[in-house]
Amino acid sequence: MTPEDLVLTPMGIRFQNRVFPCSIGRGGVSDEKREGDGATPAGGHRIVGCLYRADRIARPCEWALPIGPRDLWSDDPADAAYNLMVRAPYAHSHERLCRADPLYDLILLTDWNWPDATPGQGSAIFLHQWRRPGFPTEGCIAFDRADLHWITRRIAPGTKLSIPA
Repeated sequence: MTPEDLVLTPMGIRFQNRVFPCSIGRGGVSDEKREGDGATPAGGHRIVGCLYRADRIARPCEWALPIGPRDLWSDDPADAAYNLMVRAPYAHSHERLCRADPLYDLILLTDWNWPDATPGQGSAIFLHQWRRPGFPTEGCIAFDRADLHWITRRIAPGTKLSIPA
């Protein structure tokens, strides 16, 4: 591992010789991730994209893509587009990316179970803003808004994310 990798530690995410407090899934870290278990998947992952609410924040980095009201994320294991971004209207179970709260104003996408998803192994493992310090996620990793923006300005697609079991 290098200082350019994101590494989950008991104190938070270590990146560029700093440690950022973060929240993980309510199910803890698991090496047997399943859809709906609330766990953060253990292992080596990569950052593969960045999405942002252009109506709320400035473009956080050159490779960020704007999201709008019709953008969704499929979380239905029976859906052919499981664990992919889709557009409304959409008949399968999904999560809205444009939320009323600010949690998804900036999203870093990971390659967990992506792009060729295995049904039921979990979807939408994002790095995003937290509700408040220590409040667990549904499996994602969440940060203070300022810390998430600081990290986003300094990473690139392919940045490694290491989550020890």
